[in-house]
Amino acid sequence: MNVTQLSPTFRVSPQITTDDVAQAKEQGIGVIVCNRPDGESADQIPAADIRRACEAASIKFVELPMNGPNYSPEQVSTLKSLIDDGNNILAYCRSGNRSSILYNATQESN
Repeated sequence: MNVTQLSPTFRVSPQITTDDVAQAKEQGIGVIVCNRPDGESADQIPAADIRRACEAASIKFVELPMNGPNYSPEQVSTLKSLIDDGNNILAYCRSGNRSSILYNATQESN
């Protein structure tokens, strides 16, 4: 898993696998956020599969799919609440870029 740490409690990654969920748990991740809409590519792992792996690992799973760099105020608010609650978060999309954009939007809304 190729992870970039943006803050002490927030990391981003390209698309994760169900096996990566167990690794995230070992690293102290309590919430995984999916910023990738299903169906972007044929080889993409469906969010439902990642959700099941998260449930098995007792990790909260939140879907906030973004189309390109566009996000809604509700997505910013939801992610900001997760961050403000002190969760250790791993957010992913195809490359990690959308997850970084949404994280930066939460920091601008302070």
